[in-house]
Order: sequence, then structure tokens, then C-alpha cells
Amino acid sequence: MKCYSARYCTAILLSLGLAIVYGLKVNYHVAVVAMVNHTALAILDGKNVTEEESGEDGPFEWSHFIQGIQLSAYFWGYMISEIPGGRVAEVYSAKWTMFVAVGVNVVFTLLVPLLSSISAYAIVVMRVMVGLAGGISFPGTHVLLARWSPPKERSLMSSIAYCGTAAGTVIFTLISGPIANGLGWQFIFYIEGGISALWLIVWSILGADFPEKQRFMSAEEKEFMVNAFKEEGGGGEHGTLKVPWKAVFSSAPFWAIIIAHLCSNWGWYMVLTELPTYMKNVLNFKIKENALLSALPYFCMFIFSLTLGKCIDILRSKELISTTVGRKIATGIASIVPGFCFAALCFITEPIVAVILMTVSITGIGGMYCGFLSNHIDLSPNFAGTLMAITNTIASIPGILVPLFVGWLCEEDSSISSWRIVFYVTIVLYIIEVIVYLILGSGDEQPWNRAA
Repeated sequence: MKCYSARYCTAILLSLGLAIVYGLKVNYHVAVVAMVNHTALAILDGKNVTEEESGEDGPFEWSHFIQGIQLSAYFWGYMISEIPGGRVAEVYSAKWTMFVAVGVNVVFTLLVPLLSSISAYAIVVMRVMVGLAGGISFPGTHVLLARWSPPKERSLMSSIAYCGTAAGTVIFTLISGPIANGLGWQFIFYIEGGISALWLIVWSILGADFPEKQRFMSAEEKEFMVNAFKEEGGGGEHGTLKVPWKAVFSSAPFWAIIIAHLCSNWGWYMVLTELPTYMKNVLNFKIKENALLSALPYFCMFIFSLTLGKCIDILRSKELISTTVGRKIATGIASIVPGFCFAALCFITEPIVAVILMTVSITGIGGMYCGFLSNHIDLSPNFAGTLMAITNTIASIPGILVPLFVGWLCEEDSSISSWRIVFYVTIVLYIIEVIVYLILGSGDEQPWNRAA
């Protein structure tokens, strides 16, 4: 059994869990295209529809406004549940918090065909519910990482866990289209929901709130884990501690994470939701139609983030750099690299070069997983879930604002001049992130972590 590591098994399962949560969030974006009767909508808008276009119609005459409500409803639930979810994970059970996060997503995904036949607003309720469940996934993951990732392996294990968000997004997006075209839109939810349910079985067996409760962990690994956490104020059952709210919100290193998370997420949502639109409208290059080019940037990000996390852990274990320096290096890469790429995209006219820049930018963003996104645990292992809940709630705001901002700028003029404004704003936010985090960021445990 020496080849089996309970702690890395936990990190991989967390990664798969987050992949499911994010994948089941975005699959509706693909499915709704096949669910809606585009001919009816076009006729209502006074447009002419070709026979070829009408052949792609679905059964539902949902207006663009209703579709927008359905898609945005996820964030209504997501932003509400994070902070309560963080405390529940810390005080009660992070294992079952994650089980509920994935389980609710699976159940409501399987119910989409039924709910859609009832009402468009039944889908809105569904999206709110999966958003509520999705909101507790990040805090739950952070609590488990605080208990399961030894300080000298934290960068790599955090990268493994959080890479699942990008992997789930791209994989579920890529497979949902072919499923809808080959079998029908209903099977997107039946197949993806059914397969995802298998995770619940495995997690209920192998998942554990604390290393000592993992039934398959070797005695050797348990001893290693106990020794690894001796010097750190966490990794144990500290859920009864009250959150020192005043100390938390007066902590400069914590504010560094908040600002970094907020600014970084603006760029992240720009990449996820708007760069393909830029490629299509400005460069006439439909990257979404090329599965390889769609997946390549995220694969590169996955490899890079794991490599960077491992390198930082090695340098920290050899005491060549401190935790603070490691977090700042990773966060710097996650902002400076995409910042330069966005600057270049302001003036690029060659599609292939633009694809390369997009790939480099997404790869660089992967540094956030072992940068500020791991930093909550360094500051306070005992309250890592709550801290993540706070920063991720605030950092969800760009998920709402980015599409609105781009839509407002490009509604009348979708040329490169409008997109330059979009990119300039993103670059400015990256500059703010770098400056603030380099000055205020810290990888040291804070005194309020062990507050009574």
C-alpha cells in the first residue's frame, strides 16, 4: 500500500468534486442553446429565419431575458451560501459539506428535463439551488486542505484541488455539445449527472474530515501528518473557536487576498466568458468550434500550476524561500503574465498569434492556485473556510459585472477600439493586484488564528 497516499487521494477527489460542481454549472449554458425555439424567438423579433436555422430548434419559447435570468440565477445562490457554508464546514463537517455541494448539483441536474417541462421559472429555482450548493464547495475544500495538506506540500495540493474548476469547465463544455447533437439535450443532464453521482459513492467511502479518521491511511502516513502539523495552529478539531471578525477585517494580509482575489477574478471571467467573443467578433476566428484549441490553454494551465506548486514547495522545504515569497511569486505570475498578454491583444490582428497569447495568459493565471488562493490557510488554518468564503463571495462580483461591462461597451461598437477599453481596465486591475499583494501579502500565521 506504499503507493497509496491518503492525502493526495483526498486532493484528487476534491479536484474531481470541484470539476463536477463547475461542470454542472456550465453545461446548462450549452444545453439552453438546444432547448430554445430560436425560430419562434426570431419571428417575435421580426427577423427572417432560414430553413437550416429552424432545424436546430428546441421545444421552449423562452425569451432572451428569461434565459439571462436562468443563467445569472446561479450567482444569486452562490453568493448567499458561501459564508454560512464556511462556518458549517469548520464547525460540523467539511466532508459532508462537500458531499452536499456535489449531491445537490447532481440531483438538480438530473431533474432539469422534468423541471423545464413545468416552467421556465422552475429552471430559475433549480439554478438558485445549484448556486447555493456550489457556494459551499470552495469553503469546504479550503477547510479540508487546511487539515489535509502539510505546510510543505500545500502549494502542490492546493493546485491539484483547484485545477478541477478549470478542468470541469472545459471538459463539460466540450462534451455537452456532441451529446446534445447526437442524443438530444436531455441526455446532457442524464449522462453528466449520472456519471457525476459516482463521485458521491467514492467520496462517502474515502473522504474524511481529519486524517486520523481516514480508514485506509497507513500508520506511517498518519505519523507523518501528525508531525507535519505540530508547528501549525490548525489541522485539528478547532471548529469550536469563534471567528475573530474584528481582527480578520483589520488584517492587512487578509485584505491583500481580498483585493488579489477580486482583481484576478475579473481577468479570469474575462478569459472564460469574453475572449472567445473577442476572437469571433474582432478576428473572425471561432475558437469554440475547435475543440483542441478550446481545451489546450486549460491543459497548459493544469500542467503549469502543478509544476509551479511543486517547485514552490521544494524551494520552501529547502528553506530557499519563505511561504510569503512563494505566494507572492505565484500571484505575480498569475497577474503579470496575463496582463502582458491582454496588452498585446489590444493591437494583435493575427488569429494564430492571438490564440497563442490566449494560451499563455490562461497558463499564467494558473499561478493563482498556489498563490493567493492557498494563502487563506497560511494565515489561519482554523478559519480557512470562512476566509475563503469571504474572499470568494466578493470575488464573485466580476462574474456578474464582466458580461454586463463588455455587453455595454460592445453593444454599439464591437470593434477593437471597444475591446481595448475592456483590456485596459483588466490590465489596471492586474496592476492593482500585484502592487497590493506584493506590499501587504504574507504567508505567516496570524495571531488571531488561535483566538479563544
